Amino acid sequence: MWRWQRESGMRRALLDRIDWHVRAGERWALLGPNGAGKTTLLTLAAAVEFPSRGTVEILGCTMGRTDVQRLRERIGFVDARLGARFAPMLTVRQVVHTGATGTIGSFEERLSGLDRERADMLLGAFGLGPLGDRRFADCSQGERKRALIARSLVARPRLLLLDEPFAGLDVPGRETLLAALDRLAGTDPGLAIVLSTHHLEELPVSTTHALLLRQGRAVAAGGAAETLADDPLTACFGLRLRVIRQAGRWSAAAAAG
Repeated sequence: MWRWQRESGMRRALLDRIDWHVRAGERWALLGPNGAGKTTLLTLAAAVEFPSRGTVEILGCTMGRTDVQRLRERIGFVDARLGARFAPMLTVRQVVHTGATGTIGSFEERLSGLDRERADMLLGAFGLGPLGDRRFADCSQGERKRALIARSLVARPRLLLLDEPFAGLDVPGRETLLAALDRLAGTDPGLAIVLSTHHLEELPVSTTHALLLRQGRAVAAGGAAETLADDPLTACFGLRLRVIRQAGRWSAAAAAG
């Protein structure tokens, strides 16, 4: 799959020679330095963008040969821009409810009883029950991130894409969100999740696979234990790294010497 951008009259491939398969129930980490192509890849997987060349197949549908609006209803996509689209007076509960209608405005009259039950369950699962009536704009970054992920799950997607969900979070916010994602992996085992980040410390224990990108190309892809290792990550980030895994969590630091 390729995407292109023009640069000083030249064309540069944003993604090149990517051959990537995500299966039901897999939890993928997508890592790489700035400009590696992580967000571009996620927008392709979310049926937001189309490839310039190659083929993208999502949930059994081939891009360019399917109704993308209906396809997007089966995908939960949370990126950094989403939170700014909601009116500041909406409550956390109302924002989560918009996941049932696929809108950024509140259309409470369209919700069924099952939609409301599903939203309430997700509010609880992401630790947002006591915050349901708080204005979304008054919440912390971590609370807003959890609300947006809960929103993306109301319609029961089969693919969840999270673009740097931990950006701007403090340690308590990060750990609360990580715990919620690990619980989600246990309660919806068929849901495929792809999470992009720069930091190994931001990966849930439930991560099963990893794809490493550098300059638009795949450096390594496969099982988490083999891919999130010293040599692949060193090649990905261009710095000699030592990777440690403890209690199911990863961390990395520059190797001594």
